[in-house]
Amino acid sequence: METMSGSCRLGLWHVHVYWNGDIVSRIRFSRTGIEGSVPLLIRQYCAGKPIDLGGIFSVAMQGETPYSRIYRAVREIPYGKTATYGEIARHVGTSPRVVGQAMARNPTPLVIPCHRVVAATGIGGFSPDIGIKELLLEMEKKGRKVLLKPSP
Repeated sequence: METMSGSCRLGLWHVHVYWNGDIVSRIRFSRTGIEGSVPLLIRQYCAGKPIDLGGIFSVAMQGETPYSRIYRAVREIPYGKTATYGEIARHVGTSPRVVGQAMARNPTPLVIPCHRVVAATGIGGFSPDIGIKELLLEMEKKGRKVLLKPSP
């Protein structure tokens, strides 16, 4: 099966997705879009729907490397919640600095929700723009309220 690519909107950004079936090999943020399709779950997530991306996988989670273990731990952070670099480090037996390095090198943000990893004293970093992390956290905060509302 050949790798597909496309983009969808996320606020002022375009989310470029490179994927094959249910495995995503790369996601990046750009000011311009590219033609092609994007998996439905990712399109819905970017549209602000409170979607669980658990049915989509990242190539970065495969194997037993320090980074793949970190990526799998980050994947466990629930929608609308955050964890600190230190909490993830303790969970996988490494240092917060290594967790930060893994987040900076994450090839598939959103699928591995690195925006949910924050510093103990603030929001932490995000490439290419901290505004994307702020947007994602705010979007999930609003979506979580929808998820928690009792049905009539």
